[in-house]
Parts: sequence; C-alpha cells; structure tokens
Amino acid sequence: MGFMDKVRGQFIDIVEFLDDGRDTIVWRFPRQGNEIKNGAKLVVREGQVAVFVDEGQIADVFTPGTHTLDTQNLPVLSTLKGWKYGFDSPFKAEVYFVGTRLYTDLKWGTQNPVTVRDAEFGMVRLRAFGAYALQVVDPAALLRQLVGTDPDFRTDEVAEFLRQNIVSQVGTALANSQLPMLDLAAQQQTIAATLAGTLTTSLADMGVSIPKFVIENISLPPEVEAALDKRTQMGVLGSLDQYAKFQAATAIGDAATNPGGAGEGLGMGMGIALGQQIAQAMAPQTAPQAAPQAAAPGPPPLPGAAQPWFLAVGGQQVGPVPAADLPGRVASGELTATTLVWQQGMTAWTAAAEVPALSALLAATPPPLPPQA
Repeated sequence: MGFMDKVRGQFIDIVEFLDDGRDTIVWRFPRQGNEIKNGAKLVVREGQVAVFVDEGQIADVFTPGTHTLDTQNLPVLSTLKGWKYGFDSPFKAEVYFVGTRLYTDLKWGTQNPVTVRDAEFGMVRLRAFGAYALQVVDPAALLRQLVGTDPDFRTDEVAEFLRQNIVSQVGTALANSQLPMLDLAAQQQTIAATLAGTLTTSLADMGVSIPKFVIENISLPPEVEAALDKRTQMGVLGSLDQYAKFQAATAIGDAATNPGGAGEGLGMGMGIALGQQIAQAMAPQTAPQAAPQAAAPGPPPLPGAAQPWFLAVGGQQVGPVPAADLPGRVASGELTATTLVWQQGMTAWTAAAEVPALSALLAATPPPLPPQA
C-alpha cells in the first residue's frame, strides 16, 4: 500500500448504515478516529434519520436521502466548529443512525394480577397480555433521554422499561373502565386505543410513541373460570335438579373410561342413583303417606317366655305390659273388656273381651260391691 492509499484510508467518503436486524433502534457509525472527508456522501435510507453530534452536542439531523456533507448541509455543525467561510479539511463528528420505522411484535403482560371491583362478582383479579408497536418521533430527545453514548441501542434495552409503564397504565384503565367483567372482551379494542394515546403522551418526553397497542386477552384466575363454566352449564340446563343429573351422567362417562373394579363399581352406583332420580322425576305425584311406626328397639324375648301386651288407655299406647301384671291392671280398672290390646302375632288392635287369652281373666274378676246401706 502506497503513501497516498494510507492517507486516503484515514478519510471517510461514505457514511451509511445497512440494518441487518430488526431490533436496532440507534446505531453509531464506527468512525474509530477516522475523519469524515469534506464533500463525503451521507446515505440515509427510508426508516432512518442521521444525527450529527459534536463533542456531546446534537447538531444537524438528516432525513432519508443522499446528502453531500459541506457547510450548506451542516449549518449547526458549521457554527459549532467555527466554519464561518466554509472548510476544506476533514472533520470529526459522531453520527448516529436512528430508526424511525415501526418496531412491531413487542410483548407485554401483567406478571401479577390486577384487582378490580366488579358489580356482579365483587373483587376480581384480572390478568392481561398483548403486543404493541414502538416508533421514534423525536430522535434528538431519544438520544438525550435514553440512548446517551450507547453505540448499539436495541429494543430489548428499553422493553422492560416500557413494559412497566404499560402494565401500570393497563391496571388503571381496567379499574377506571367501570365495565362489567363479562363485557371486557367486547371492549378490548376501545380500551387498547385509549391506552395507545395515554402511553404516547406519557412517553413524549423520551421521543417515542406507541402508535399501535393490542390486548390479546384478559383472563381470570383458573378457579374463577372453572366456577363460571359450572354456572354456564347450570344456565344451559335450566335447573339445579337437571344439573345434578347432568353431573351424575358425566361421572358415569368418566368411570366408564377407567376400566377396573373401582371404576366399574362407581359407574354402577352412579347408574343406579341416576336411574332412581329419573324414575322419581317421571313417577306421578301422589299424596304422601304416613310412615309406619317404627318398632321399639330391643332384643327379642327369651324362648318360651310369654309375649308382653300393649294397651290403649286414654288414647295413648301403654306397654309393653308383662302378662303377670295384667290382673293388677284389671283390678285397677285400667284393663276392661272394651280396652284395645295388641300382642306380637296379632294383625290389629282388638278389644280385650274378644281375645281368648284375656277373656278368662276378665271373667274371673268379681264385679264391684253393691252400695252399702
């Protein structure tokens, strides 16, 4: 390499940036001590702007196109450099290429649920997620507020900061919407458009905007969603009784898919229960009948022992009365010929005089004494 080639290698003739990725927001031209030649070409492509910075001060900003770098195209830099009458020598300056296109497919989501008050369900915790698009609207403000001297500023460096701002605004928007929880899905686009404007306003000082904001889903906790599913099933079936039958039929189907003794037994039991419910539902309604009087609990009598008796005295059941106590009952007048009695083996209550076992006892009883003079 000759001397003149080395001299020419110290000068930059073309300043440009070919973006081979989709996430670079700001890229600094790697001057590395080289000087930009007077009359060099600056190529700014669509979706870019070029910002010249001299010793930390923002100078000239170039829009898309091919520009020749001279005093006419660098008025601010010429003032900072003191080029009052033009210049012929190379100069040093930092050149930042700033992307102005839409940076799409940026994700956001609520790590923690947002608690809102619902008129129908009370306190409800909501989660939401979606995507948004970012666009630089003020390159100079972006360099001052966020980029600084970063030579390669990408979307992932600002994504977390933007996500935090978005989540805070989403929580406020959901709480202030005053919409019933079940109507939020129908109003997602309206809420998203409102949030896009709110976020753009809050980020204006940093030179960026959110022209597109998308809410993909607003969801409830799993247990609340399961309860809503049950409520929907009950609404479709129409009544709690029908819902119970539906649940029993579902359990039978689940048991049938689980072969084995336990599954078969469960399925059989569910089937019997469901059959009884259906039979009861289809049976004609009749007047309820009085339940039979339950027998008094106790052990059976000893073999060969006389069965006790039951008496109807004053409309009340008295007993059991041992057979040995019957003479005393007759003497006291509690057991008479018309007293209804019952003993195990009898089909119904019967007057004592009509019971052979008691007629002899009643006949042996002397009549009352005649009145004394």
